[in-house]
Amino acid sequence: MSKKLSKYPIVDYFFLTLGAAIMGIGIGVFLIDAKVVPGGVTGISMALHYLTNGELPVGVTIWVLNIPIYILGIKVLGKRFGVRTFYAFTLNSFFIDFFRGDIPGLRVFRLQDSAAVHELLKHDFFFLIFVAAALLGGGLGIIFKFKGTTGGTDVIAAILNEKFGIKTGIAMLMTDLVIVSFAGLVLQFKHVANDKPTLVLVFYAIFLIYISARIVDLIIDGFDYARSAFIISDKNEEIAKAIINNLSRGATAIRTRGLYKNVERDVIYTVVTLKELGRLTDMIREIDPDAFVTINNVHEVLGSGFRRRI
Repeated sequence: MSKKLSKYPIVDYFFLTLGAAIMGIGIGVFLIDAKVVPGGVTGISMALHYLTNGELPVGVTIWVLNIPIYILGIKVLGKRFGVRTFYAFTLNSFFIDFFRGDIPGLRVFRLQDSAAVHELLKHDFFFLIFVAAALLGGGLGIIFKFKGTTGGTDVIAAILNEKFGIKTGIAMLMTDLVIVSFAGLVLQFKHVANDKPTLVLVFYAIFLIYISARIVDLIIDGFDYARSAFIISDKNEEIAKAIINNLSRGATAIRTRGLYKNVERDVIYTVVTLKELGRLTDMIREIDPDAFVTINNVHEVLGSGFRRRI
């Protein structure tokens, strides 16, 4: 599916725009006034915003700080990646200030002043941060899915993923914890007005980073919508026929040798949807109650019988 999408760059840039807009709402509307810092260049920019009593718009500051990191990203990850990154972090910076009404001539929205946001800010702070985490992780996950980043530690995370295979969300988590601690010190010594202790805000920030990182990995890896099963049984042929005839699923026989009894036999491998998993285990239990079965999560399935996913 990704190869097909790559033939239509306009689709990729549409989703990069969508991801940047979602992130912009999460940061600009929910997090800045809550004083909960998400880490990365955004966290540094928010800290500078608080230090200057709001004189420095967060979006513009993010864009300026991202330029040198963007140049590094081009050198390591390539020009094509660099174009998408520039596009994504520029739009993300724009949307943060746009939805906050901080862009001269475009002071229309100021969504952070809406009654709903004020209600959450005063009476349901936890849910406000949870919504922000969902928007932040969802938007960033979409951007990563379509081969872009929003700059900053996202670029560092992408480099670590490219070079060392470290999961993007985990790499972000490690780098962002340092920045959140720095932002907490700024809030503490600057005495930024807030009805919550600084340490509580830091804890909320860690929660925010963890949830958003998990959502990023969820979007990149895919939702758990299928299961794979390895089946070891003396009645392999019967089980395989039941899978093919009753579930209309394929099954593969893998020739193996059991070391405990030194017996050669076929191991059946199959992939089913979550809805079919119960029927599969019931079938196996009925045919051979002594069968040995292991079941694993499957994040992505490409092929006949399963829905295509981005």
